[in-house]
Amino acid sequence: FCTPCLQECLKPKKPVCGVCRSTLSPGSRALDLEKQIETTETTCNGCNKKMYLSKMRSHAASCSKYQNYIMEGVKAVTKEPLHNTRNFPNRFTFPCPYCSEKNFDQEGLVEHCKALHSTDAKQVVCPICASMPWGDPNYRSANFMEHLQRRHRFSYDTFVDYDADEDDIMAQVLMRSLRDK
Repeated sequence: FCTPCLQECLKPKKPVCGVCRSTLSPGSRALDLEKQIETTETTCNGCNKKMYLSKMRSHAASCSKYQNYIMEGVKAVTKEPLHNTRNFPNRFTFPCPYCSEKNFDQEGLVEHCKALHSTDAKQVVCPICASMPWGDPNYRSANFMEHLQRRHRFSYDTFVDYDADEDDIMAQVLMRSLRDK
């Protein structure tokens, strides 16, 4: 687990298991799991050295062949960046779907629509959703104001890498978890 995830699980008020999220009892250790980790043998994917699972993390941190093995896997799933920027949709500024005003950021569009169009019942296409890879530019929201308030309380680009697919993201997460000590 990465440090931020563990810290979230071990909050003092209600610590939970990092795997199943069940409540942890204070002072209890999973002795059966510890024993299994101490007695289960594995092989390093880099140098093929045999060792117990309990020693694998420290070995992986110092084994250059293992680190090369990981980097080759990352390179295999990493896509080359696209160089033609003209094909990228604008996901930073949006037009108001009700009036002719343009160049709102996401927060500005929400505020503008709340202030000026909160009673407009016209079905419109959400310009934010339409700009997303999964968005349908023809879908008209039955209640656009409710949609804005439910779906656009945060900025997608804080949480989404639009160019990465699921496998790329998983490889990045695994690589970061290996680097985190």
